[in-house]
Amino acid sequence: MQIRDTKLAPGSHQMVKLPVGQLPSGTSISMRAHVFRAKQAGPTVLLTGGIHGDEINGVEIVREAITSGMLRQLTRGSVIAVPVVNLYGFINFSREVPDGKDVNRSFPGSARGSLAARVAYTLHKHLLPIVDFGIDFHTGGNSNYNYPQIRYTKGHEVSRELALAFGASITIAYKPISKSLRKVALDRHNVPMLVFEGGENLRYDGLSIQQGLEGIRRVLNYHEMLVGDFPRTHTQHFTSTRWIRAPKGGLFQWMKAAGNAVVKDEPLGFITDPHGFKKARYLKAPQSGVIIGHNNAPVVSQGDALFHLAIE
Repeated sequence: MQIRDTKLAPGSHQMVKLPVGQLPSGTSISMRAHVFRAKQAGPTVLLTGGIHGDEINGVEIVREAITSGMLRQLTRGSVIAVPVVNLYGFINFSREVPDGKDVNRSFPGSARGSLAARVAYTLHKHLLPIVDFGIDFHTGGNSNYNYPQIRYTKGHEVSRELALAFGASITIAYKPISKSLRKVALDRHNVPMLVFEGGENLRYDGLSIQQGLEGIRRVLNYHEMLVGDFPRTHTQHFTSTRWIRAPKGGLFQWMKAAGNAVVKDEPLGFITDPHGFKKARYLKAPQSGVIIGHNNAPVVSQGDALFHLAIE
């Protein structure tokens, strides 16, 4: 295996720096990829976190996978682990890079493009061509809490098998977003990517971190890359979701949270008038399903996404 000018022998562990750009101070920015190789040949897996710089749970999951010793126990194949893809966003506590662009809407990117395009291009050029499949770790953004869930490309059987092997509490078939890592990986490189969502931006969530790490172990075990007893867990499988939005602005309190099953017309939360003139407006479930995400913001505007409902 070779990444840029670095050759990586079977049985080795090495950290490879992939230059991305510079800060205004002139300080060079590099994407750090930890490469773990077993002596026996096998699949190569990509683990990525922090493609949105404020999604700390994803960074922590990949970091713990590196430091726990799990990846040093590979019996075959290789794992490339990148805990912080978007270092620009990470150091600025931001989802985007400084120019406001979203790395996960910038693939395949360009070596001479915007900051986001350069970050995306680094993955597209140097890592995606040498991997067989991957898992991209995310959290909810903008005060949205996501219950631990794995998303795979709808209609792609290999992706579905990987998602079921991961074994998150909730599994969802999703059409990939244009110019996202998941779409370009599959369309350009024939690399199926799972997307894990868990927790909220800029906030640790123990349940999400635990499920993320357990999912990595199960996927590696499924491909006979890791020895151990990692039985599959029960997962709720969904093929459709919908957003429930604020019918008016005001002060928002939820009564049902991510992970709760709800039935049609069940109260989910309410919005009150901050001036105390109008009665509370209750939100009801438009149909039965499971809440996979809720908004923790206490102040909302009309049209804000308040709940994300998964439907069988």
